[in-house]
This record gives sequence, structure tokens and C-alpha cells, in this order.
Amino acid sequence: MTKINSVLGPIETENMGFTLSHEHLATSAAGIWKTFPELIDRVGILEQAKATLKEAYDEGLRTIIDVSTIDLGRDVELMKEVSEATGVQIVAATGNHLAVPRPFADFAPEVIANLYVREIEVGIEGTGVKAGIIKVASDAGGITTEQEIVLRAAGQASVRTNTPISTHTWSPDRIGEEQVRILKEEGVDMNRVYIGHSNDDTDMGYLLGLLDQGVWLGLDRFPGGRRAGTPLWEQRTELTQQLIKAGRADRIMLSHDHSVPKGRHGAEVQAARFEYNPDGYNFITRNVLPRLKGLGVSDETINQIMVQNPRRFFEGK
Repeated sequence: MTKINSVLGPIETENMGFTLSHEHLATSAAGIWKTFPELIDRVGILEQAKATLKEAYDEGLRTIIDVSTIDLGRDVELMKEVSEATGVQIVAATGNHLAVPRPFADFAPEVIANLYVREIEVGIEGTGVKAGIIKVASDAGGITTEQEIVLRAAGQASVRTNTPISTHTWSPDRIGEEQVRILKEEGVDMNRVYIGHSNDDTDMGYLLGLLDQGVWLGLDRFPGGRRAGTPLWEQRTELTQQLIKAGRADRIMLSHDHSVPKGRHGAEVQAARFEYNPDGYNFITRNVLPRLKGLGVSDETINQIMVQNPRRFFEGK
């Protein structure tokens, strides 16, 4: 049996159940919660997250991987409260998103790796909550110098702790290929690497090439279309079916990259986010999975993607 860190303590992977592999409760910026709390409706976020995740739990959700990092305003105490109230298991992340802290540029990756290892083995910000995954990020235009430091540090931390890595990418620029190259140079087992946002375009050659490297693919931006020119959810669902038909159902996971609307400031912004995805963490359950079934995908394959694959990813199998 394999145990992984959740915000409420170790859990058995066999108990992960139906899992969303790339989500957030809320996103902001480093230090905002404490330095400028008037900018954040933490009570509103807490109430909305509890309500929406309880609803998702009632429809079958059991685990989310919250890949919020320090520079996304990670709040593990909030995660604990929501997990306790809803029954949804939450795995927290160490690592960094795109806003890499300025001092990181002055340090070798080995120094940053030590920070990530501490959050995995000791805990995050004195809370005792231990990270269960390492998050890294690169976006349009390629990997910056600071982002490469983070990638190499994440690779070293993964090798030292056997903790999996989840990446943010921009697939139209084939950023995942560069991430794989760097992580391989750090000796990372590609079976521990999840290349996220891989459904931001429909280039099957790119995706199959990544899978041939031994990684997992995160098809984790549903409903989609938020960035100009990216596919809508129907196209993303058809891409999922194409990968299944290509015999790759055993290496893909689905998720939303959702965060509750209350996490953003202003009634208009919150209303727009709700209009974009009124189903929240249930969008895949209510829309994508029925459409996949309509395209001929079996219940067994859906169970493989939503239950077995996340478990196997965390087990390293």
C-alpha cells in the first residue's frame, strides 16, 4: 500500500477515488491573505468552496489536487477547513507557479530544492501540513531563467523524495517538451511527471510525442476557451476521445483548473466566472463524461481515467 500527503494527513492511494488532478480552491498572490486581507473575501471563499465541493462530493468526487503554490496565494489552513467540512480529500503542493520569487534567481537549484523537500517532509509554513505534489510552471514564449531554476529544483526534490511533479504549460508553444528535457537532465523518472494544460490545443503529434517520453498528460482545462484561440470543451472532449482511441487511456487525467468565483475581486468578475463555468468542480461529471459516453467511451475506461490513473500516478506505477 502507498500513502500520500493530504492536508489532513496521510491517506492511502487506494482511497483516493474519483480524482480531479489539477484544481484550486482560490488563487491570489504571495502574502495577500495576511498583508492586504481587505482585498480577499476569505469568509466568502470558504463558504463557496465548502458548498461547491460538498455538492461535488455528493456527485462522486473524492479527491482534488490543489496545485496552488506560494506565489498563487496558497492557503493550506483554508484547504484543511474545506476538507474537514466536505469530506473531499485535498492534496497540497510545494513548488512555484509563474511568479517566481525574485531571490530565487540568486540561488542554485539545490538550494531551492531544499525548500521544497522541507515542505514535503516537515510541513508548510509551520502548519504541519505536508505537500503531496511539486508544482512547476512555464508559459508562452519559453522557459525563463528563473523558471528553469524552479524546474531543476523540482526535479531534484522529486528524486530525493519520490514525490510527483505537476506542470503548468502552454501547449501551443510545445512547452512540455522543454520541461521534459530539463527534468530528464535532473534524473527524474518520467512516470512521476504530469504535463498539465495539454488540451489547450489539439496537436496529436505533440501529445503522442510527450506520451512516448513516458509522462502523464493532464487534460485539465475544462470548459476551455478562456484564452483566445484555445479549444472549447466539446473539442477538448473529442481530443480526449482521440487519445483513448489511440490506446492512451492509461496515461491521461481530466480536470478543470477551477477556482471558486469568490476568489476574484468584484461582483462583475465573479459573475463572469460563474457564467463561464456554472457547474464548477462538477463540469466534467455533468458534461464531459456524458459526452464521452455518447462518443462510445465505456464506463470502465472512464473509471480508469478518473480513478485508477490518478492513483497509479501517485503510486509511481
